[in-house]
Amino acid sequence: MAETKREIERKYEATGDDVRLPDLTKVTGVAGVVDKGVAELDAVYYDTQDLRLAADSLTLRRRTGGDDAGWHLKFPVATGIRDEIRAPLSPDVPRTLAALLRSRVRDTRLTPVVRLLSSRHVRHLLDGDGTLLAEVSVDAVRAERLGPGVPGATAAWTEVEVELADDVDPDLLDRVEKRLRKAGLRPSHSASKLARALAETAPEAPDVPVVEKSPATGKATAGDHVLGYLRAQRDALVDLDPAVRRDLPDSVHQMRVATRRMRSAFKSYGKVLDRTVTDPVGEELKWLAAELGVDRDQEVLTDRLQSRIAALPRPLLLGPVRGRLRIWSVARRSGSRRKTLAVLDSKRYLALLDTLDALLDGPPLRPAARRPVAQVVPKAVLKDYDRLAGRIAHALELGPGGPRDLAMHDARKAAKRARYAAEAAKPALGAPAKKFAQRMKAVQTVLGDHQDSVVAREALRGLAIQAHLAGESSFTWGLLYGQEVATAADRERELSEVWRRASRPELRERLLA
Repeated sequence: MAETKREIERKYEATGDDVRLPDLTKVTGVAGVVDKGVAELDAVYYDTQDLRLAADSLTLRRRTGGDDAGWHLKFPVATGIRDEIRAPLSPDVPRTLAALLRSRVRDTRLTPVVRLLSSRHVRHLLDGDGTLLAEVSVDAVRAERLGPGVPGATAAWTEVEVELADDVDPDLLDRVEKRLRKAGLRPSHSASKLARALAETAPEAPDVPVVEKSPATGKATAGDHVLGYLRAQRDALVDLDPAVRRDLPDSVHQMRVATRRMRSAFKSYGKVLDRTVTDPVGEELKWLAAELGVDRDQEVLTDRLQSRIAALPRPLLLGPVRGRLRIWSVARRSGSRRKTLAVLDSKRYLALLDTLDALLDGPPLRPAARRPVAQVVPKAVLKDYDRLAGRIAHALELGPGGPRDLAMHDARKAAKRARYAAEAAKPALGAPAKKFAQRMKAVQTVLGDHQDSVVAREALRGLAIQAHLAGESSFTWGLLYGQEVATAADRERELSEVWRRASRPELRERLLA
């Protein structure tokens, strides 16, 4: 069973050959320094031969020696902060850790790339009560490159690590750093031992990709702009895969958003990328978003109904309302997480990731892709706006009822597409695109709440039927149904004003300026 530890640390290197720690009891809050002796550590780091993990600042190692021997997988969280996921020692990469790397590794084999032998001298910094504040270690490191290419290449250095203990104020690290700097130590240029080992044993520096420029202006082309956005969404998809597997908050929702943004961009920027190629990929992204959305949609619906129930006066709660909602929700979500993980492990999903990589490496560019951004991107955004305007006009012409609900739902999807197109344009068009996206988001929010009401009404009708068949009162469910009808009517009235602000001519004119 893997366990996760949040690691907050800083690394330092000496300006000379001799590394001596200053008196750290002079650091405010540190009452004592306890020498814990020297540990001999032997760590073998694994990666693909093209170093995909290292490229994303991930490290996977099998380490013996010390008090935490085992497999360690580290994900960057922020500068100096990583989540370390541990698994017991075993000959091969544990399945729990391999799954977290699948979006990056796919079917490629993980092999040893570096071996680090470290002689670690550890000191514990304690407060006045003897509570551990931080661990300071002086590591004498010898690195050896493994695998083909540069076998046997070595490097050696000495560094100092300061790792914060759990629940200790990170300000302590600043105070310790001040003392270390006075002693001649400086923050390390490498984020990890592995990064330094790879840099110092590499045969040559990697080539830097050249960004295509417009022949007419020398500026980035529309194709470069759109591909940059799509690559960011592809990268988000890959990055969020392990977060979903770890069940981190909001990870499923964010992964779903990345799939939708990419699919929307394929449609919005059809003048840049050939849709005969991208449309089939978009359908696979639609499939993935739908699979990821099962659990998320049910969670949102349950939260909505729970909030409605919580707001009702007690006399209006007739029958086991909360209990029935809980049973209904559990039944609908049963096995949903297991299904999500099965999707992420499926051949279809991994094939989609490979397809996205291939498409972005060899994009099906159309002639407009070579034109400057300002000649292509604003027109694409405004085309999506025109599509939205037509759908809203149609929805507002209809009377209340099923056809209007469907028209509002279609308008919501168009608003989302227009918003995503504008968000994709922000790096090139700046404030006008940002303002436009905000207005589109406001429209989407109103239409989204309307659609949520439509879905809630259907659920409430089903709950009322279940309650009736069980001999319970269906009064409360009917009352909630009526509230959702009123909410939908409110959103329909609100839409006119929100759309009036979103459809001001100056918003569109600024995009073309």
